[in-house]
Amino acid sequence: MTDHKNQHPTLTGSEILWATLVGESVTTVFGYPGGAILPAYDALRKFPIHHVLVRHEQGAAHMADGYARASGKVGVAIATSGPGATNLVTGIATAMLDSIPIVCITGQVSSKVLGSDAFQEIDITGITLPITKHNFVATRAEHIAPMIREAFQIAASGRPGPVLVDITKDAQQGTALFNFEEAAPAPYRPHPMLRAENSSIRRAVELIRTAKKPVILAGHGIIHSAAEREVLAFAERHHIPVATTLLGLGAFPASHPLALGMMGMHGESWVNNAIQNADLLLAFGMRFDDRVTGNLASYAPNAKKIHIEIDPSEIDKNVKVDVALIGDLKEVLNTLAPLLGGNGDTYTVTTDGDTSTIRFGDGKHGQRPPTGTVTGTYRTGTGASGNTGQTDEWLREIRSLKGDAAVRDIINLPDNGHLYAAHVINDIWQEARAAGRLDKTIIATDVGQHQMWEAQYFKHEDTRTLVTSGGLGTMGFALPAAIGAKIARPDCDVWCIAGDGGFQMTAAELSTIVQENIHINVAVINNGFLGMVRQWQEAFYDKNYSCSPILSPDFVKLAEAHGIPGAHITQRKDVTSTVTKSRTGKTAFLINFAVEKEDGVYPMIAPGAALHEMVRRPQKDPLLETAEDE
Repeated sequence: MTDHKNQHPTLTGSEILWATLVGESVTTVFGYPGGAILPAYDALRKFPIHHVLVRHEQGAAHMADGYARASGKVGVAIATSGPGATNLVTGIATAMLDSIPIVCITGQVSSKVLGSDAFQEIDITGITLPITKHNFVATRAEHIAPMIREAFQIAASGRPGPVLVDITKDAQQGTALFNFEEAAPAPYRPHPMLRAENSSIRRAVELIRTAKKPVILAGHGIIHSAAEREVLAFAERHHIPVATTLLGLGAFPASHPLALGMMGMHGESWVNNAIQNADLLLAFGMRFDDRVTGNLASYAPNAKKIHIEIDPSEIDKNVKVDVALIGDLKEVLNTLAPLLGGNGDTYTVTTDGDTSTIRFGDGKHGQRPPTGTVTGTYRTGTGASGNTGQTDEWLREIRSLKGDAAVRDIINLPDNGHLYAAHVINDIWQEARAAGRLDKTIIATDVGQHQMWEAQYFKHEDTRTLVTSGGLGTMGFALPAAIGAKIARPDCDVWCIAGDGGFQMTAAELSTIVQENIHINVAVINNGFLGMVRQWQEAFYDKNYSCSPILSPDFVKLAEAHGIPGAHITQRKDVTSTVTKSRTGKTAFLINFAVEKEDGVYPMIAPGAALHEMVRRPQKDPLLETAEDE
């Protein structure tokens, strides 16, 4: 029915839900039907939205999350009331702690029986209040469009995050006029942007100009702000080395001469030492979490700190800073750039014998050759400090730290019959690089040792190529997140890299892969333990391996039962050929890598230790902790 006076149709609440999602450019949702959401599922057939049927609602939330991380768009998950809604909770919390924009839509019992403990009634908005940016309850059909539209705005604006919309069954079944435009929320009002004459801006400029040992701390906010090019240009213009958080990997190209690598608990030793020795830290879209700082009392003791952050609540929460620049990172850097100027110095880059020159500040290193060894020497220039050669001396000091630690390239280690997880990760990276597919390779990891090895040995050159759970550390994340990433970017090679523990938590989603007919590469790093738990038990609990050995099924047979072929790999010589077979195949493929059982991730900062007090790999071990792979 249409209101002919206003030319707006009268739709059921369920139809309004889908029509609003179409208006928000949603093409895919991840979900699982049930009684309280059935009216919406009944109306779905009328709309051009593809529904991915998950095997567990947690998988729906992680798929929406992986979709959002890989694409930059808002991911959508849908579930019924009661257990369907509560099964979303872990995925919502994962998105909240990593600032991922997803909208979760749940069915709810009829408004007439709310509060009566009706069948499958649960107060999901109360449950999720601490782990969402906002949530809504729609009890009337006319509430649905405005709430959905505002949910999308909230999820994607400012510091992104999850939003939940709970829709009662009678709201889905009722009717209302549908006007997408009139349902638009009030314009988003961001935190006032800083102006060039602002005293904080002037103080930041002064600190940057006088710094002799600056380090940029590149965080996840760079990706959210789409400020990758601005950060690249800033680093190049001022000759400032860049350390990266786990979620910031890919925001700054790993092969860039200024790239230091990952910082923190399992970061590179020279990176952590550089931070400890710095006289200025420029925190770009990162929150100084405990895995990055170590003991706060001894964190970067001689460094002034500039924090550029869109969320004012993060300022001085963990680390007291000297200058806080609150606003969108891209906007703030664009404000700083003309005040700082640039020196236009050049840098010579040698790649497999071919020499090219980049001019600092042009941000064009992203147009680098896809393969090769990047080396070079800075031409003496003014750098960030305004004093000739000062930052060049700092860079040479960092390179000397790196040279002391990166003593062996893992691809040149002798094959002693043991397969190490680091070998597997490195060889997946080498294979993608050799195929010219690094920019089209997305890695979704689970949580644990393999996650840290991936961060150390897969060199991410491009943004949105690492999908991993940072803040919550959610086991079971990798497989469903990989599905979401593949659906978001079907042209990419997507790898799910999971441990034998985490993989079993969501392995049922293998059938989702088959039902959706998508090509995902699954690498199970199988060491027979809950590996990171075992490593902590070895280091801090006198090797009392309580409940960390884990029995697993035959993963290849399990995959075959779902309709996915696979292979067992026990020797390194078979890794690359099998990886190529998986990547170039037409269907999903699972590889079970039987790796060394009691290997550890090094370096490692013990709880309560300072950032520079790293536990190093015992010298008797055949695999040293860091690697020069370029």
